[in-house]
Amino acid sequence: MKNIPLALQAYSLRQTFPTQPLATLKTVKETGFTGVEFYGSFFKPAFYRALLEETGLVCCGWHTPIDNLEGEKFGPTVELNLAVGSKFLCVPWFQTDTADNWKRFADRLNTAAEKLRPYGLRTGYHCHAHDFAPVEGAIPWEIVAENTGNDVVLQLDTGNAMSGGADIMATLKKFPGRNQTIHWKPWSARDRFHTPAGSDDHDWPALLDWCEKEGRTEWAVLEYEEPDDPIVNIRRSAEFFAALG
Repeated sequence: MKNIPLALQAYSLRQTFPTQPLATLKTVKETGFTGVEFYGSFFKPAFYRALLEETGLVCCGWHTPIDNLEGEKFGPTVELNLAVGSKFLCVPWFQTDTADNWKRFADRLNTAAEKLRPYGLRTGYHCHAHDFAPVEGAIPWEIVAENTGNDVVLQLDTGNAMSGGADIMATLKKFPGRNQTIHWKPWSARDRFHTPAGSDDHDWPALLDWCEKEGRTEWAVLEYEEPDDPIVNIRRSAEFFAALG
């Protein structure tokens, strides 16, 4: 990929990252990734920073629960992300059963975005399959997108969205310019998440073209969902993406 750097969501290697963080991130770097997106808070900020310095990886973002962007947790969350140069604090999960509650969640994202702005940080929302199941006649992903400002990133997860029945390109085209960070997750109808990129059902050339021209994408983040053979499938995916552009 010529213009978009590739990162790995550390959750892909969740069996080893919490207990063997340095060895895990060295593998990420050696596999061909430029960046890493963190999740959780296993270590102190200085240790995360040391991991990045030792491996040469860039922190492209942090999956951050919405509660960590509010109240007394807000300050430590900002401190943690500033310490490692993380810019995108995307909320990894939310679920509720009414359209009004989804709108209230969108309001929380808007409030978080406003509070983060002075620090040069941004929030966003990362989708799962349930975000494309209608709630009171509306699609939750669209409720969030339509009720948040343009500075709230729409971190589409391609595999999660496709598994939820979404048309990936049609979904992206509804909200151009809001995919500063995107999850490139392989998925196929036959193997579901048990597949590397290039052996799945995504139209990757079209996705790359969108990200480069319309999505304003700064980071493509590979996430491999399944715990079986993650290194093998992550390496195959990285090699496929390296040849894509």
